[in-house]
Amino acid sequence: MISWLKSSLSRRALLGTVLAAGPGSMAFAKTDYDGEMSTSGEVNNACNGFDPYDMLTDWDTGSVSRRSDGKTVRDFVITAEDREIEIAPNLMFPAWTYNGRVPGPTLRVTEGDIVRIQFENRGSHDHNLHFHGIHSSQMDGLPGAGEVLPGESFLYEFEALPFGCHLYHCHANPLRRHIHKGLYGAFIIDPDPARHPEQRDEARARLLGTDTNAEWQELLMVMNGFDVNFDEENEVYAVNSIAHAFAKRPIKIDRQRPVRIYLINVTEFDPINSFHLHANFFQYYDHGTTLKPTSTTIDTVMQCQGQRGILEFTFKDHEPGMYMFHAHQTEFAELGWTGFFEVS
Repeated sequence: MISWLKSSLSRRALLGTVLAAGPGSMAFAKTDYDGEMSTSGEVNNACNGFDPYDMLTDWDTGSVSRRSDGKTVRDFVITAEDREIEIAPNLMFPAWTYNGRVPGPTLRVTEGDIVRIQFENRGSHDHNLHFHGIHSSQMDGLPGAGEVLPGESFLYEFEALPFGCHLYHCHANPLRRHIHKGLYGAFIIDPDPARHPEQRDEARARLLGTDTNAEWQELLMVMNGFDVNFDEENEVYAVNSIAHAFAKRPIKIDRQRPVRIYLINVTEFDPINSFHLHANFFQYYDHGTTLKPTSTTIDTVMQCQGQRGILEFTFKDHEPGMYMFHAHQTEFAELGWTGFFEVS
């Protein structure tokens, strides 16, 4: 039997241990493996203040207004704060968060929108927001270009370009610490069909709020990992931060409707992460910046840190049942990055 957080490996030797590492240290208790590719016990999502299942679909479209030139403006407020979260049953992690959650809110806008983010830093360190997209250097979220001291704020403003599946994260130094601690989130820019007349139907299918988009079952999956003893190697892997969340509570899928996954990798300390779908194949759009797939009929995709893409597939010709998905690094799968689609 494979033990959860295997004590046979040096970086897993924390099993059943209580660590005290001085200021800012954390404590955690034993987490057991139940033999079913999952941990025993339940994470208290209410105490965490977020639910990985809700994160699959909780798009934040901001407060919408119209500028004098007719452009749509979307306003958001994002706050950085220190917060301890439970990432596996009885296993706590001292996170740095955007709006109290890891990953942060999923911002979803339309190509060409004016995006304004009021960023407030209530954390204990300097933080910022770096958006993957096209914008001016003053909005890039770097030291000297949008970095915010504790207790201060900054307004980011830019046009949403290009369409695709993107992300945002803190770019303060040391960069790997700020990302690993939890300062990242999804930034989805839907294509504007009017800008893509030759592929209007494909663009409408991606645009939130259209009738064709409503036909799709859209899900956000952020692949991440956690170094709970701060030795720069991960002991826990997950999608949307909670180990084995979707193994214990499979994602319900209607086999009559196609599935679209916005997949993002922000795993620190490992060069790649991956997604493998059992008993099926998908179309893949690297970075989501095309309306035609960049890879077709594949069942596994690898992403380096910061890479992302869109997966599209269907179960319409499958019998109802439980269909697994997981990282195809077996260690990642065993240590939390495994789930199921419940197709009915």
